[in-house]
Amino acid sequence: MKILHILNEFREIGNGIVNVAVDLSTAQAEAGHDVLVVSSGGEYVSLIERFGARHIVLDQSRKPKVIGKAVAEFRKIVADFKPDIVHAHMMTGAILARVCQPGQKYRIVTTVHNEYQKSALFMGLGDKVVAVSAAVARAMVRRGVAARKLEVIHNGILNSHRRIKLSAVSPIELQKPAIVTVGAVSRRKGSLELVDAFNQIAQTNKEVHLYFVGNRDFPEAEQRAHDGGFAERIHFVGFEPQPLTYLLSADIFVLASHQEPFGLAITEAREAGLPVVASDVDGIPEALSHGRSGLLFPVGDIDSLAAAISKLLDVPAHKKYWAEKSSEGLSEFTVPIMANKYMSVYRKLTSVSR
Repeated sequence: MKILHILNEFREIGNGIVNVAVDLSTAQAEAGHDVLVVSSGGEYVSLIERFGARHIVLDQSRKPKVIGKAVAEFRKIVADFKPDIVHAHMMTGAILARVCQPGQKYRIVTTVHNEYQKSALFMGLGDKVVAVSAAVARAMVRRGVAARKLEVIHNGILNSHRRIKLSAVSPIELQKPAIVTVGAVSRRKGSLELVDAFNQIAQTNKEVHLYFVGNRDFPEAEQRAHDGGFAERIHFVGFEPQPLTYLLSADIFVLASHQEPFGLAITEAREAGLPVVASDVDGIPEALSHGRSGLLFPVGDIDSLAAAISKLLDVPAHKKYWAEKSSEGLSEFTVPIMANKYMSVYRKLTSVSR
């Protein structure tokens, strides 16, 4: 099958949308499909090329002159490549794919990650719309996308060529007990609530430390940490391309998001064998095998978050139980399973059986 993936960029910046596109394109090329990725480029180009996929640079900046040129260039790309499927991972690609579709044989697949963004409605332009969780699918239906167009495929990251194998990861030394969260420091990720919960815990637990592993885009969180009196035990370490180096040294993983379509970091924490505490919101329960593999707390509830973490810290048997539960049922979240599910969607849309 001839598959064209289109997205704005292909950089190694911890973007879950990019990561899924990389994993799909490498898996599909490895399986013998003719795969072309169209983006503005980035560090992952050399990776997919190792597996036989190709890349074409296309600037998709949202400026009138650039978009006009992008339409013309994309028309030429599809005319030359003649794809069976154009898989759009971001809004601009979805629009380009639809605008250039007349006269072409390809069908459009879109993947919706961040449905809470207004621009996500444009992902409904696909002939088939893949939601990364059932929660995202329900939200897209509420926004007017026909249920018959929707398919749910959970993100898979295990066995990804993008990631270092667990056995080859060298854990970084952390001050313990260590609570780790992975993702951009932001209001959406619940960074303020996590700082406040930690400040509650730190009053009685004199040894615990908190590590934010992700882009430092939210100075309010660092100010909150400074004002809380325990700043020396709250560490903002910045973006880390291989968060397993932190997760393998951690004692507890927390994701306090207000909105979260799925939560790839949860799968990584589960792979590392960590007990997980996470918000009961959007796709997070699905990432925790519908709540069987981690502790869920009401989104934004600082007291409940602090209580859940404290019990894991204070009761070794409780921590051991949830660490074991975390590791169960992970086989669902592998790249090969995700890639096979996408291929099934592609085949339903086309007459190409392979």
